[in-house]
Amino acid sequence: MVPNPGYPTYRSVSELLRANVIEYDLLEKNEWLPDFDALEKLDLTRVKLMWVNYPNMPTGKNASLALFEKLVAFGKKHGIVICHDNPYSFILNDRPMSILSVQGAKDICIELNSLSKSHNMSGWRMGLLASNPEFVRWVLKAKSNIDSGQFKPMQLATVAALQNTREWHDEMNRIYAERRLWAEKIMDLLNCKYDKSQVGLFVWGKLPESVVSSKDFIDDILYNARVFITPGVIFGSNGEGYIRISLGASVEKMEEAYNRILTYNT
Repeated sequence: MVPNPGYPTYRSVSELLRANVIEYDLLEKNEWLPDFDALEKLDLTRVKLMWVNYPNMPTGKNASLALFEKLVAFGKKHGIVICHDNPYSFILNDRPMSILSVQGAKDICIELNSLSKSHNMSGWRMGLLASNPEFVRWVLKAKSNIDSGQFKPMQLATVAALQNTREWHDEMNRIYAERRLWAEKIMDLLNCKYDKSQVGLFVWGKLPESVVSSKDFIDDILYNARVFITPGVIFGSNGEGYIRISLGASVEKMEEAYNRILTYNT
């Protein structure tokens, strides 16, 4: 099971394994959370794994203990492994948490994390997987036939990065907060609605009702203002009508993007 909208790789890796993919809806009216009543009405007899991701990309919806408890209970009830992708928990978020903090979660959950986002190590391909010994053995059985691990100096650098202080993360979040202010200004300029309580590396906004296609809207900005913003529909059909702005660019670039769009709009 994969979320719609969600990170496209959840679907692509599942299809590479020739699994039958079932989408589950994440909707704004449900605060971008799974509708467990709707899930219970599905035929779940052959479902083996459910991809989840909170703090969520692209919607910015934060995790909560209540959500994690529901996911663990759902997985246990139906024998579905809950695979939680958790790379954004330290970004603009004052309450990072793991699904494995829920009692009994290790019995049914796998949690993934990445230093690409939390420690600015994008491209290093350093991450981690945590679960019970049996689930870890499942992964190692496949992984040991794919690679032999990362270059050791990169592993040692990762160990060092994991010793970063809270002050280091606070400074990074100060920078991200400045960038988010500009992302919100761009959203305002485009007459988009957005939730200021979002966390993570992106800002997710709803386009005006008059906009029919998020792709066409973005193409117009791209070709005329020379600014690229991600159309929400690439994350699934439920992303139509939304856009996502990344906080990966510097404040100077964000300001330049704002001014380019402002000039085009006027």
